Amino acid sequence: MKKGIHPKYNDKATISCTCGAQFEVGSTVPNMRVEVCSNCHPVYTGAKMRNVEKGGRVERFRKKYGVTKKG
Repeated sequence: MKKGIHPKYNDKATISCTCGAQFEVGSTVPNMRVEVCSNCHPVYTGAKMRNVEKGGRVERFRKKYGVTKKG
């Protein structure tokens, strides 16, 4: 490896989210701000799962036209 061409690696870089969560990770950037993290993203928090429980297209079709499952 050539010397002087690689960025400095920080073992304790701080990642800050707009929701207030902070993480320490290894990065070449000492501090970073993000808008969405695993604490506030709908997929990780389960907010997306609430929409799935209400039923999808097939369930709405069956309810609207009175179609029941076979089997």
